[in-house]
Amino acid sequence: MEFELNETQSMVQRAARDFATRVIRPQAAEIDRSERFPREILAELAGLGLLAVNVPESLGGAGAGAVAYALAMQEISAVCASTAVAMAVTNMVGEVIATFGTDTQKVEHCPRLADGTHTVGAFALSETGAGSDPGGMVTTARDEGDAWVLDGSKQWITSAAYAGVFVVWARTASQAERPGTRGISCFLVPGGTPGLTVGKAEDKMGIRGSNTAPLAFDACRIPKAALLGDLHGGFKIAMMALDGGRIGISSQAIGIARACLEESLSYAKDRRAFDRPIADYQAIQWKLADMKTELDAANLLALRAAWLKERGLPFSREASMAKVFATEAANRIANHAVQIHGGYGYIREFAAERHLRDARVTTIYEGTSEIQRVVIARSLLSG
Repeated sequence: MEFELNETQSMVQRAARDFATRVIRPQAAEIDRSERFPREILAELAGLGLLAVNVPESLGGAGAGAVAYALAMQEISAVCASTAVAMAVTNMVGEVIATFGTDTQKVEHCPRLADGTHTVGAFALSETGAGSDPGGMVTTARDEGDAWVLDGSKQWITSAAYAGVFVVWARTASQAERPGTRGISCFLVPGGTPGLTVGKAEDKMGIRGSNTAPLAFDACRIPKAALLGDLHGGFKIAMMALDGGRIGISSQAIGIARACLEESLSYAKDRRAFDRPIADYQAIQWKLADMKTELDAANLLALRAAWLKERGLPFSREASMAKVFATEAANRIANHAVQIHGGYGYIREFAAERHLRDARVTTIYEGTSEIQRVVIARSLLSG
């Protein structure tokens, strides 16, 4: 793995950091308080090429690679995790279509995701009874000759109310015919398709500017050409997408954790107790030291996974290692940040409490910490 960034990676990182600092940071607290979906910000991110960082230039993307994407995610997440998760899922949807789509599907959707015409993309895999176990999926897609007809529901769908296109998984064979994940296929469903209903947005602990809502499919007819990839081949697509998505969420967690450390350092130098800055006390110094150590370790794990992905090498285990470590470290770091801020860490005047709330979900979505450990252990035992 190379430790020096190339010109493209450095350029993407600088552009993301500059935009995050100038444009997003002043709005981040208000986005959280008002639960405002950052639509205008996402449009500007599209203009910077940050909604399709790893999508080929021929399809309207930046073509900058997985490492550049991870770096950009860190920068946006350091100021607003809500904006970052919408960015992450849109990038993931664009990559999935660019990898598995037909030429027609790629041309129809990738440029629109990249330039913001679609606003965002959405990823509809989870169901009420099928989160960590996609084989328990009950949403169906019925072949009616000239169309597929979707019936069922999805849960926890990021950006559901604003998505221009959904990547949707549904069962195309019964459990008796093809049990578990072997009977699942993948489809592209445009937002606003008749028969598709977006439910009430969830009232969440954190990332409150990110729209999260259920979907309902009631005799939702889509063209036969909406099938993405092979019939019954949807599970492979989901796993590929989640592997890359775990790099994105690792990077989100790293961005949140970095903000916690930077704000804690500043506060500890300014806040005085017993006539001395609290940064002079070993109890605070050790917290800061642990925060920095875990942050750097998480960053190296995430960038290693991105580097492997960029080179077309196996990276599933490394993505899971990055995801479980970075997200759990981010929660510890955010907790330290609140403790260092004391009473001020518990009020909304300071960002520490928002970072703690935002960090919490990172150990849950894109595969729980428990699932990451299953992936890692299986890889070790099968090697």
